[in-house]
Amino acid sequence: MVFLWNNYKMNTFTDILREHNLKATPQRLAILHIISKYGHINIDSLYNEIKEQFSSISLATIYKNINSMTDEKLLVEVKLPNTKSVYEIIKEGHAHLKCEACGDVEDRSIDTSVFSKISNEHHFKVNHSDVILSGICKNCQ
Repeated sequence: MVFLWNNYKMNTFTDILREHNLKATPQRLAILHIISKYGHINIDSLYNEIKEQFSSISLATIYKNINSMTDEKLLVEVKLPNTKSVYEIIKEGHAHLKCEACGDVEDRSIDTSVFSKISNEHHFKVNHSDVILSGICKNCQ
């Protein structure tokens, strides 16, 4: 079952973790809060931010929690060209706009019917897709 971030607006992060069969630990709650705050974040930035709340947390703990939340389809890794992967809370189908100048990543809605069309025409089951458009954002132009 895939849960979408848009459905979470009324739920707390504790509820979201429980819906994904994960214990609501303070570290996981903080990870979700930080990812929600930034939208997309790489492991190093997440680690630097969470160290302010949990000074003794290890990078291994961050990876373990990110992997658990990714395995349970709560988070998704977005593999960006020429940079570190970022993580986001899973959402409805969308594209990522990555600025080549400042590195900012934005979500934009897209028509996902093309995936159904490909599935039907080529008898191919699409499990996951990453649509990443690289260019220069409005602020950097």
